[in-house]
Amino acid sequence: MRTDSGDRDDGSGPRGTGATGTGTGGQAPSVPRSYDLRHHGDVEVRDDGSALVDLAVNVRAGTPPAWLREHIAGSLGGLATYPDGRAARAAVAARHGLPVERVLLTAGAAEAFVLLARTLRVRHPVVVHPQFTEPEAALRDAGHHVDRVLLRPEEGFRLDPSAVPEDADLVVIGNPTNPTSVLHPAATIAGLARPGRTLVVDEAFMDAVPEEREALAGRTDVPGLVVLRSLTKTWGLAGLRIGYVLAAPGTVGALGRGQPLWPVSTPALAAAEACMTSRALAEQAEAARRVAVDRAHLVAGLAEFASDGVRVAEPAEGPFVLVGMPGAAAVRARLRRLGFAVRRGDTFPGLDETWLRLAVRDRATVNRLLQALDQSLTLTDR
Repeated sequence: MRTDSGDRDDGSGPRGTGATGTGTGGQAPSVPRSYDLRHHGDVEVRDDGSALVDLAVNVRAGTPPAWLREHIAGSLGGLATYPDGRAARAAVAARHGLPVERVLLTAGAAEAFVLLARTLRVRHPVVVHPQFTEPEAALRDAGHHVDRVLLRPEEGFRLDPSAVPEDADLVVIGNPTNPTSVLHPAATIAGLARPGRTLVVDEAFMDAVPEEREALAGRTDVPGLVVLRSLTKTWGLAGLRIGYVLAAPGTVGALGRGQPLWPVSTPALAAAEACMTSRALAEQAEAARRVAVDRAHLVAGLAEFASDGVRVAEPAEGPFVLVGMPGAAAVRARLRRLGFAVRRGDTFPGLDETWLRLAVRDRATVNRLLQALDQSLTLTDR
């Protein structure tokens, strides 16, 4: 295992940009020399931001639904008993058509990143960026030196498999990717599999994609595949912490041995089981359809500001969009004063201060955002 002896505070590592990284098709884009890998959208809505319209966090608005809250509340009578995850694990396995030996329940997908970093013996981990920064942060905290593959905005942040080093024995990629909202073809990602390589695919937002197009969850024919899922986003369970890993039994066993006893609480197990029912899956499918409609409305509205230099990373397929614009930091501050919290983009490797991420919301909220954006851009550019 190669260790990173560089500065761990910002995740930058000893090589300036944090690691060797090649953008698709050649040189990496110009990026800041360090990143705050521990910065997340919830920072925008803490304390004095609690009254803002939240476009910084990608949790679906209006969740958890009443029936799920009631189901979770009904589990509280069992708090005196140690958690028993067998039923929830079986429900997840059945939902994906897998044996239970291929399922590990975790305290959110974030726990899975830590387990992977601490448990797997790897020499050359690679993270494909821009993407969710916790996988790299967990790897660095575990003592690994992490190389980056930086995808290019001018190429739509699309993956070129040839950019991934052949000797990488751990590759991490999101699909659809946070924050770019790119949905990579499943065949392209599966093509990254190699003998002796662990291929980690973060599908935390795949349940927000209609029909879960390009999902690898449930696949057993891709060697070394590890798929991570979260119930946080669609179901509004960020405070409950529930997710799961789908992988070969040997990998599941190794990760499970890295967990403490009873790692998932009884209420979280109850939620996991409930979210695998046919009723829940039907509601999830309808929510994904609505997200697609609302996202199209948001993208169309943002296109009206093209003359101001506003550009959207397209095609967007997740419950959020990545938006570039001149003076994005100033626009973000002005939107905040107008009542909207949005996610800064410059903490993601491969992006800079010209990018913002916006969560998809209902049409009425989007219309109010677009009005506020018009005011913010007027103060900036006109």
